Amino acid sequence: MDHYIEIRVLPDPEFPANHLMSALFSKLHRALVAVAEGEIGISFPDAASERPRLGERLRVHGSAAALDRLMDLDWLKGMRDHVSIQGPAAIPETVRFRTVSRVQAHSSPERMRRRLMKRHEIDVEHAKQQIPDSAAEYLNLPYLEIRSQSTGQRFRLFVRQGLIKEAPTPGRFSTYGFSDHATVPWF
Repeated sequence: MDHYIEIRVLPDPEFPANHLMSALFSKLHRALVAVAEGEIGISFPDAASERPRLGERLRVHGSAAALDRLMDLDWLKGMRDHVSIQGPAAIPETVRFRTVSRVQAHSSPERMRRRLMKRHEIDVEHAKQQIPDSAAEYLNLPYLEIRSQSTGQRFRLFVRQGLIKEAPTPGRFSTYGFSDHATVPWF
């Protein structure tokens, strides 16, 4: 992983930056499904932990060849008026590293009850006793609003950027560009 592309969401009077970032990420995800093979990771250099937001920049990290394959897809079609793109460029020599991963919240007690009822063949009342409404988990993490390609439903994809490390950890990335173990350069 020696190169990166930086994509900045431009200010737009009609669309908030978080909506544009979600649209950009959705397009990137579809492109990663087509070409990434676990070789491309992402990061959000402007993400803020004190108030959950991802910011206006998305970095796409990988080898020069992997990033060229990605950009050959023209996956940014429809977004070019809303973003500025820099790179591919070489990663700076002195960087640190961190993981960027997806965190799934258990935020729907109703969905958890349906699953419990189906798996253990119990009725609604028993499921409500075992999983009360207070079981909902709320995450104070930045997120992207994504539409599922299979169901059409919108969901929040929560993002956690791990602790900064001095040495890289190799590994594979998901089709979202995330990994619980593999690191991306942080600069």
